Amino acid sequence: MKLASLIILIVILTGFASAQVGTKPAAPSSRAAAEHAASLAETGHCAEALPLLKKSAGLGADKELQKRVSLDGLRCANLLQREGEALEFVRTLNEHFASDPEVLYALVHAYSDLSSAAARDLARLAPSSIPALELDAESNELQGKWDEAERDYHKILDKDPKYPSIHFRLARIQLSRPNPPSDFRDIARKELLEELAVNPNNAGAEYILGELARQSGDLQEAVERFSKATKLDQDFADAYLALGASLLTQKRYADAIPPLQMAVKLQPANPLGHYNLATAYARSGRKDDAEREFAVHRQMSEHNTSSGAPTPQ
Repeated sequence: MKLASLIILIVILTGFASAQVGTKPAAPSSRAAAEHAASLAETGHCAEALPLLKKSAGLGADKELQKRVSLDGLRCANLLQREGEALEFVRTLNEHFASDPEVLYALVHAYSDLSSAAARDLARLAPSSIPALELDAESNELQGKWDEAERDYHKILDKDPKYPSIHFRLARIQLSRPNPPSDFRDIARKELLEELAVNPNNAGAEYILGELARQSGDLQEAVERFSKATKLDQDFADAYLALGASLLTQKRYADAIPPLQMAVKLQPANPLGHYNLATAYARSGRKDDAEREFAVHRQMSEHNTSSGAPTPQ
């Protein structure tokens, strides 16, 4: 009897459990959950919505819904100042919607917000560090606050006289001031030479030294500097163009062809490169090549004229 009673009890309990499972409400669908999360975000409930949006962002069956969820998640993460979660939504949007204008617009603001947050953290955590001074100097330079930027860069050199790129930036300030002193080129040249003493691989310093030499009429130094810049940075289109132009001025037409070919290859939309290359071809006796490049230059110049765009110099 005891065994029979036990069997009956097991049967009853098993049936009860089955009935409970059968009557349990079904979980909401993934789509419904995603739409619910988006609605919460869009009605001002970001704190509640963000965890749900994170779960729904990876569901890619409905692309429009995925985009909506990811954009809402990015907006909420930025609003709540949760940079790590914002980056997760940025990655999702970049992976799936890299060409979408609405997404690109949102990413512009997202990157700006993330940059501002990182700058605030840097200023708060290490206000007197070299990176903090460098960021402050860059900001002042972009705003045209030349004296403030110069002071910041000198503070960096006080901390580390061999910190790379700072002398280069001090030279750039001298060449950017709207009303520089009469000897600004000499000051800039001195800074650039000091930069190369610290960092001999600075292609930008070699290039600007080449421009300063060309402006002063020292074409031999200009050629040497521009040539060095192209060796340090093999994708430096402006250096190839300047090297070719300097060789043309020296009437070294055949020598000018290789750097001008590279300039055109790297910057095919620059009419000046095609014109200089055509000139080098013509003066070297390569008539067909010259006509081809002159034709490209004419076509580009006509297009720029008809569209109202200035021809790049």
